[in-house]
Amino acid sequence: MLHRPRAGGLQESPTGRGGELAALVARAASAHAGHAQAVLLSGPSGIGKTRLLRAFLDDQAARGTRTLYAACGREPAAHRAPTAYDGLPEIPEGVTTAPYGAVRALFGPLGLTGGPSPLLRGGAHHALPALTPRATTTAPPAHQVLHGLYRLTGNLMTDRPLTLVLDDAHHADEHSLRWLDFLLRRAEHHLPLLVVLAHRPEAEPAAGDVLAAVGAPHRTTVLPLGPLTETESAELARRILGTPVGPAFAGHLTAASGGNPRTLTHALRTLRAEGTAPDEHGARRAAELCAAMTATTTHRRLDHQPGWVRDVATALAVLGEDEPQRVAALAGVTTALVEDALTALRRAGLAAPGRAGLIDAATRAAVLAPLTDPELTALRTRAVLLLSDAGRPAEEIAEHVLRLPGPVPPWMASALRDAAARAAARGGHKTAARYLHAVLRAEPDDLSARTELARALAEINPEEALPLLEEALALPTDPRTKAAVAAQYGLTCVALRRFTAAVRVLDEALAAFTAGAGPRTGPADRELAALLESVLLLAGIVRRETIAAVRDRAARMTLPHGDTPAQRQKAAMMSILTALDGRSAERTVVQARRALRSPGVEPGGWAAFAAAFPLALADEVDDALTALDQVLTQGQEYGEARVYTLALTARSLVLHGIGAIPDALADARTAMGLTAEDPQCAGLTMPHIVLATALVDHAEPRRAEEALARIEPRDLDGHVLEQPAYLMARARARRGLGDREGAVALLAACGDALAATGVANAVFHPWWVHAVRQLSALGRTGEARELAERWTGPARAWGTPRALGLAAHALALTTPGPEGVVLHTEAVEWLAGSPARAEHARAEYYLGRALLAAGDQPAAREHLRTAVGLARQCGALALAEAARGGLVTAGGRMRKATGSRTDLLTRTERKVAALARAGASNREIAEALFVTVRTVEMHLTGVYRKLGVGDRAALASALPPDGPPDPPAGMPTVAYGRPVRAAR
Repeated sequence: MLHRPRAGGLQESPTGRGGELAALVARAASAHAGHAQAVLLSGPSGIGKTRLLRAFLDDQAARGTRTLYAACGREPAAHRAPTAYDGLPEIPEGVTTAPYGAVRALFGPLGLTGGPSPLLRGGAHHALPALTPRATTTAPPAHQVLHGLYRLTGNLMTDRPLTLVLDDAHHADEHSLRWLDFLLRRAEHHLPLLVVLAHRPEAEPAAGDVLAAVGAPHRTTVLPLGPLTETESAELARRILGTPVGPAFAGHLTAASGGNPRTLTHALRTLRAEGTAPDEHGARRAAELCAAMTATTTHRRLDHQPGWVRDVATALAVLGEDEPQRVAALAGVTTALVEDALTALRRAGLAAPGRAGLIDAATRAAVLAPLTDPELTALRTRAVLLLSDAGRPAEEIAEHVLRLPGPVPPWMASALRDAAARAAARGGHKTAARYLHAVLRAEPDDLSARTELARALAEINPEEALPLLEEALALPTDPRTKAAVAAQYGLTCVALRRFTAAVRVLDEALAAFTAGAGPRTGPADRELAALLESVLLLAGIVRRETIAAVRDRAARMTLPHGDTPAQRQKAAMMSILTALDGRSAERTVVQARRALRSPGVEPGGWAAFAAAFPLALADEVDDALTALDQVLTQGQEYGEARVYTLALTARSLVLHGIGAIPDALADARTAMGLTAEDPQCAGLTMPHIVLATALVDHAEPRRAEEALARIEPRDLDGHVLEQPAYLMARARARRGLGDREGAVALLAACGDALAATGVANAVFHPWWVHAVRQLSALGRTGEARELAERWTGPARAWGTPRALGLAAHALALTTPGPEGVVLHTEAVEWLAGSPARAEHARAEYYLGRALLAAGDQPAAREHLRTAVGLARQCGALALAEAARGGLVTAGGRMRKATGSRTDLLTRTERKVAALARAGASNREIAEALFVTVRTVEMHLTGVYRKLGVGDRAALASALPPDGPPDPPAGMPTVAYGRPVRAAR
């Protein structure tokens, strides 16, 4: 039955059509106020136009509006497929092909042809020739009939507004549409009239020019009805099945039905009658029902078409949307007949308007269903030949090849290889793997197909790639081929963290390659050797048990020029080893910049990614951030989630190192979100570590420990880079919670882990500086002094301002009296000239404390005030509060919080906060900023915490009217690039 309106309000709308129903009601309200309106409701068959119109008419009847409805040229219900609206009360439908047929269908219920009526007063009786179906001997002038109908319409509006609704208006006759055009031209500014027309845009109108005039944009509101979304499909399923359904079921249902409400309703009602649950089996059954209904409708419509139209439909189903010439060649007809067939198919609702293709995938499947397997295979093979002869793109041809059963001939396998290479070049590794699987089925013994497939799979599913490579390595091949396979094997093992196996295979392959017969001096051989060496260094640098061997091998390597991708990757890995050695920052920078000689970033981004690490250690922060930004851009462009996450993690560390702690937190949280949402990133541990590292400085040690608690420490045993980082992050979190002894023990473990791997760089995880601070605070001055003196030499050997500043700072902490003040001053001067803003703030703090202890309160206040300002701008909240306490002790004054709290927001948090304040949902914010919903949630949590609010409703009062401001002018910049020290 029809939905009845609720008292005083809009009735419940058809599923997914609330906005359109509200728009119709709004147009009706405007019309009732004396501003005549016209609305054109547009959408394909079964999309829900009639259901929406009936809901609207119910609403208008409840508001006291006079409503007249007619449906034009409908086929009898007995010949239609079951619809969502069967069983509803029938509204009279007229035969509307004759002149004024639609007019008679609209006004027929008024019974105006049976005798005198007050509605026919004032010249309205001239409408009678249009209202009676019988022929007259003398046809009255057309203008007289139009004026009569106009007067009749006016009489209908004397006591209340009028709504005229013409469904399936594409079937309406020319005379009726001319009258509506006449009526709207004269009623526009003074009559309470609403005219609603519904039509199918794909159908051929009976009077197209006149319908276009009635629906002219300057006088008509167009309301297109699109397919239901997954959410709307789920709601329709809940209404019909009486129980909520899951997103997976709703997704399958929407895909199978194309979001068509009629098809959806039929499938859901059948499921309900059968007692089928909305589970995986129910989704399969719903897909069968949707396909069967589409097939029934499609076959019924095609049965009325000539054979050549059916042939064109079959060609379109095989080719998809294509040029008429190719469709004609496959169908065996002329191009002119293709155009005629498309017109007929559009009229039948099977072809899409404005393009040469069938309306949807379900219709294409239905058209092809009657064909036998040999017939369909023959057609698909001819289609591939036609596309190949026409020089169509490789990926377009490949998609057609994949539809052929069984192994494909060699020339098609070649097309698949070409398509796979193109897909991989744009980052479409999943697509490339689909093509290469087909190649391998056709050529199971082809080694290159196996390795190409493994290379594609390594980007999306390394576990599946590894067996393919192991099989290839076991085959008897020449050293060159084995070397290429070994390089791919090594990269795949790195993704799977199987470093020892990678080093073993790469070492053997490199030995065999260099010892093979004949000279290895050609460009291709040199590039292959460089690739093997670079992957060997990449795999061997990670674990304690392999780093010594690769360090020795690297010492015997010649630094490449960086002219090729493999050379750049090798130079990057050599620069990491030199940096870890800690003896020459200058040499490290030379090697790292060789890795960045190319203006772009090679696929995978390993060279740029690896080079950023030593550059940051050498205080070349701008170059490091630029390299990481390039990797991030490529990772986002090609959908390389793992590369993107690792680059975000590395950038967080670099930003933390220069004192851009809010930005470091933002990157770390984004990386954490990706580890939770993307399977490729699930095993990464560094995002947890860098998040904890930033949280400690942000005065959140408890949350830092929570982040680290997700890591199993034993998994990091022997890891050169991650284990020391984890131990130092834990130590700093313990110190933040007041456990100095626990912090010292963890810092000592960090030092032991670094010593076991031979890492001697003083600024790579500078655990010794933190240990000196804690030991000094615990009164263990002798131990602190010994540690400071032991690391002063390595710090001076590295020689960067940061290293020299940290060495002076550590010695100052263990040196009392005026000599200690001199060393603290030296530390401040060195760190002020470095990019390490937070360390500079910390050195200012300790200098202020030393001056206060020496009795120089004015100088102490100056340095402590500087420390507070720098620390706050860095987002180092714990340090800022400690420095503020020291300032107060020294007799200075400073509020606990100065300026706006929005100063602490990162750039991304500012954008998220502004969008949330404007009313955007989390999903809309994620789409606008190209991040995940989980990342948006984490950023919002940070915004709430920094602004001291509980939810987005409170953002309006916490933020300025125009959203979060930029950081105040005159304060030092702490993100992206070397900061400028503020004048004292």
